[in-house]
Amino acid sequence: RKLDSASAQWKPQTAVGVVLAAQNYPDTPKKGDVIHGIDAANQIGKVFHAGTALNERGEVITNGGRVLCVVGLGDDVAAAKQRAYRALAEVRFDGMQYRTDIADKAMGR
Repeated sequence: RKLDSASAQWKPQTAVGVVLAAQNYPDTPKKGDVIHGIDAANQIGKVFHAGTALNERGEVITNGGRVLCVVGLGDDVAAAKQRAYRALAEVRFDGMQYRTDIADKAMGR
């Protein structure tokens, strides 16, 4: 699809996104690790690909430092954060790392 022919749809909710990074990010991110659980995470939130690729078996693998962004939607920041972290709990790959304090400032922590 072409961007100029795409339409945007807005939801009246808050979004919180958590980046999942590869082992050794940001220095020399490890590549080639199979990523599991993306479909399950997409049932809870939304998973956006960044540093990913497909291997010869068609599996999604790590291919850069910032691998995925897992987003949760909610009626407020706390609910969106809870959903984002619940969704990312479904995802796993060797060396996966992420911050646990995302959205804390927005919640006054």
